[in-house]
Amino acid sequence: MSREIDEGLERAERTRPIPVHLNTRVKFLWEKVSKNDTKRLAQVAGVLVRTAQRWAHALTALAAGEVTGDIPMTKANAAKVEQAVRSAWQPRVKQRVRRDAEQNGFMLTLSGTFGFKSAAGSTDDPRPRIITHKMPGSVAQRLYAARDAGESQEEQEKILAEALRDEYFKDGGRRARGLDVELNDVAWMDVEV
Repeated sequence: MSREIDEGLERAERTRPIPVHLNTRVKFLWEKVSKNDTKRLAQVAGVLVRTAQRWAHALTALAAGEVTGDIPMTKANAAKVEQAVRSAWQPRVKQRVRRDAEQNGFMLTLSGTFGFKSAAGSTDDPRPRIITHKMPGSVAQRLYAARDAGESQEEQEKILAEALRDEYFKDGGRRARGLDVELNDVAWMDVEV
């Protein structure tokens, strides 16, 4: 499933990228999130307690220099670790960025394909566009609420299409009466607060 909108929101919420290496990610979860508790690590990462115990043992062995290389892990568990790190990474920065976006709005830069429905004589052929526009805080509130509720990319695209229709294409109601906008195929999205 495509996650361009979620990833755009996540990039805005980080001042530093999440750790790249698997060992560093597990170490972050072990030390900072679970506070060296295997049951809590298992809960945070969504794995069995025995798996978390193996990871903790591997981290100890790595620190002591007894072994080298990556902690042995399935691709599914590596994906779980990445998701857990994304969720726990820089919580105060996330809160500040979200608060600022919801209160003051944000600058949206988006590359996607737009379809249009309007008065007779106009075309509804999809058109690729790159749009940069200042969006109000109410749009941020709707996007974050959709993300928190686990809404699909399609539902988030509808929110953005409505917001761009009203704020960008209709210029706050000053032009293009009767225009309807459909957003498809978001290639990428960035948010700047």
